[in-house]
Amino acid sequence: MGADPVSQMPETTKRYVARSREIAARTLGDETMIMSAKESSLFTLNGTATAIWNAADGVTPLGEIIDRHVCEEFDVSRDEALRDAEELVAELEKRGLLIVSEAPMPEAK
Repeated sequence: MGADPVSQMPETTKRYVARSREIAARTLGDETMIMSAKESSLFTLNGTATAIWNAADGVTPLGEIIDRHVCEEFDVSRDEALRDAEELVAELEKRGLLIVSEAPMPEAK
C-alpha cells in the first residue's frame, strides 16, 4: 500500500488562514487595498496575493487555496506558489492582517 498523500503534504497545506476583522479592505480591479487602523498603514496586494486574501476563510487549508485560486488562475508552479504564499502569509500575520491556525477556524467566516 502507498503512503497516505495527506501525510506527505507540506505543513503549508495543513494551515488555515483568515482575514482579521480589525481591518478595512477593498478590491480595485485585480488588486486589494488593506487599511490597518492598528498600524495606520495601507497595504496593496497584487492579483496573486488578492486571490489568497479573498479565499482566506479560516476553513480552507492554505494548500487548497493555492491549488484552487493561484495555480489555476496564474502561470506558477505549485512549489513556487506555496513558497510565495508562505512569505505573504507570514508578513500579513506579522502585521495583524491575517490570522493563521493549525486547525480550521469556522468562527472566522
